[in-house]
Amino acid sequence: MDCLIKATDICKDFELGEVTVHALRHVSFEIDKKELIVILGPSGSGKSTLLNILGGIETATSGEIVYGGRPLDWRNQKAMTAYRRAHVGFVFQFYNLMPGLTALENVELAAELGENPLDPRTLMEQVGLSDRADHFPSKLSGGQQQRVAIARALCKNPDILLCDEPTGALDSQTGIQILKLLLDFNRKYQKAVVLITHNQNIARIADRVFFFKDGCLERIQVNERPLCPEEVDWR
Repeated sequence: MDCLIKATDICKDFELGEVTVHALRHVSFEIDKKELIVILGPSGSGKSTLLNILGGIETATSGEIVYGGRPLDWRNQKAMTAYRRAHVGFVFQFYNLMPGLTALENVELAAELGENPLDPRTLMEQVGLSDRADHFPSKLSGGQQQRVAIARALCKNPDILLCDEPTGALDSQTGIQILKLLLDFNRKYQKAVVLITHNQNIARIADRVFFFKDGCLERIQVNERPLCPEEVDWR
């Protein structure tokens, strides 16, 4: 494997009054530069927390994340900002679009951050929103806003794309379109994609599946023949 990210013994604790919540418990794994990883697990199992730590948004209580052979230094805010800007793309559950910018302008904003960005208008066409490019987020449906958010994340052409339930607000036809786009980004540009979902059928498109429960990585499943998005059963 050509390792992009290595996580070693990651723990994350939250203090809620006098109670300590163990969101992640001694999690270790590696992610290859060309892999599509799906993370499965019930709500509260630590999936989103892990994604935020991988992306440099949250810090781990203990453990180490090594990116490209170098440990992330959570104490160095300048270095972490540079890591997020240059190497990481995010697709959040909540779209986080800039309300004062049009759909296209939201995507173009990401192009200014990437060293080798993709073409914003081409991405708008690929997510099926070329006719909504001049619309503001308030004039778009939830599913349309999610597609803009995905185009924005892809535009930066990141080394790793982190997606938290990217198809959660979409119908099956649009969801398949988005999965095809993510898979194409993974295969064509040979970039890592990590995708959180509750749908076990969607997990079948992945190279590997990480199963989480109670903050622990219980097991890793290798898909010998990952499905195409069209083969996914959305029921």
